[in-house]
Amino acid sequence: MANRTSHDQNFKNLILDYPREALAFFASEEAGDLLPSVKVTPIRQEQLKERLGDRFHELDVPLLVEWPNGQREALLFTLEEETDPGRFSIHRLAHYTLHLSELFDTERVVPVVIFLNSNKKVVESLHIRSERHSYLQFHYLHTHLNKLPANQYFSSQNIVARLNLPNMEWAEKDKIDVYANAIQGLFSLEPSIEKQLKYIDFVDIYSDLSTDERKAYQRRYPQEESKMAGLAERLRTEGIQQGMQQGMQQGMQQGMQQGMQQGMQQGMQQGRQHEAQNMLRKLLMLKFGELPSWADTQIETASIEQLENWMEGILSANTLEALIEPIQ
Repeated sequence: MANRTSHDQNFKNLILDYPREALAFFASEEAGDLLPSVKVTPIRQEQLKERLGDRFHELDVPLLVEWPNGQREALLFTLEEETDPGRFSIHRLAHYTLHLSELFDTERVVPVVIFLNSNKKVVESLHIRSERHSYLQFHYLHTHLNKLPANQYFSSQNIVARLNLPNMEWAEKDKIDVYANAIQGLFSLEPSIEKQLKYIDFVDIYSDLSTDERKAYQRRYPQEESKMAGLAERLRTEGIQQGMQQGMQQGMQQGMQQGMQQGMQQGMQQGRQHEAQNMLRKLLMLKFGELPSWADTQIETASIEQLENWMEGILSANTLEALIEPIQ
């Protein structure tokens, strides 16, 4: 499981890649009915850091929502992922919300908190007052992911909801079905090959399938496994082409100094080998999960021919050890 900073970065990437879907899922009370004409813009970190200084929260994601022709006044959403409810501070969130309100000269700020784990009760509102007067009332929108029933979102057309199925509530017997529905949602809702690959990693991290569970998934959902195999093969082909192109560029630059022909050959070889190593690691992780250190060492020291042989054999190999024999 990733550490706290990794969780924060994972969710930041998710929100930046799918801002409209993130608002619809995590802040449905305020953003559940956004039309396609509504503009959603992430606020540049440089602007926030310059103005807020130490009060700037690098891993929070402010999103500015603007309606066409001024139909409604713009709304500023700030989304924060909180892995450990015990670390959450409503006072800190209130401070940050007020700072953003001052910075953008608006009172239309919507604070949103995404709780990854909700094993503790969290404070949901703040009321500063005396016996006579109320001076400040503050609350925020919140989503407790592990309290949402995963099976209610199996058919969701919101990709952020589908990718977060592993983070929701589910019975252990349903773990493989939860993983499969997340992967199915990714393939059906995201046309980009690059983002499919990126968010397979996201689903893998939060599903944390064992080797036996991954094999069970492959047996139970052969059609999805076939799609992943096709993605892996396409990735392999594109990676080799990219490696050759990168190698030629490196070789040409080096050849300007040391001899064009020698530099091109060396650069092509180095580029192909580097890309082949990265590609093989990605393919192996897609099929077998996290790589042991011995496999990573052998990949690092293998020739380009051996790397390509392993890539050709990966689809037919049943185990990592059957493909790459461990060194005794």
